[in-house]
Amino acid sequence: MPLPFLTADGVFDADEESDDVLPHADHDRWRRPYRPGPWRVAIAALLLLLSAFMLLATMIVAFAGTWGGASVCLAAALCVVGSALQTLRTGVWVNRTGLRRIGFFGTRTIAWSEVAEFRTVQQPVRWLGLPRTVQGQALMVDARGGAELPVLLTDHNADFLSRSEAFDRAADTLGAWADEYRPVPA
Repeated sequence: MPLPFLTADGVFDADEESDDVLPHADHDRWRRPYRPGPWRVAIAALLLLLSAFMLLATMIVAFAGTWGGASVCLAAALCVVGSALQTLRTGVWVNRTGLRRIGFFGTRTIAWSEVAEFRTVQQPVRWLGLPRTVQGQALMVDARGGAELPVLLTDHNADFLSRSEAFDRAADTLGAWADEYRPVPA
């Protein structure tokens, strides 16, 4: 079964050079312009492992005849499975119309016409999304009209921790998408 949220079609690999900046056949489909990092995949794998034990507990409780407890265990296991899938889905996605920043609890879509520029800044960033901050790089997007937009990517999040080259490639790829589809101001 293909898992499209785990693939990054056309991601620039270090050993692969391409003349095509945006090597995608269908630019209308939402896609992540980078691969999910090992930390994000590991967190999701641990959540799925936990859900497997929870489903086993659900089966044991159901065979014991306590249907109320089994339904509570099943609901909790399904919440953990949903959390694992949402963890894998989290990140920045792009298509022809704009970019979408998917968080764990919310999603924000920004049209390319609203984007003024991308810039990478040195600032304190959250380490793996936790409250602890460290000095790092953040990819910011400036909106037309001076609106405050969220930080898109950091080099210390679950996708790019200890992978600075991947962070630079993702920032360049987002810039390429913006250059391709952002309307030129008159």
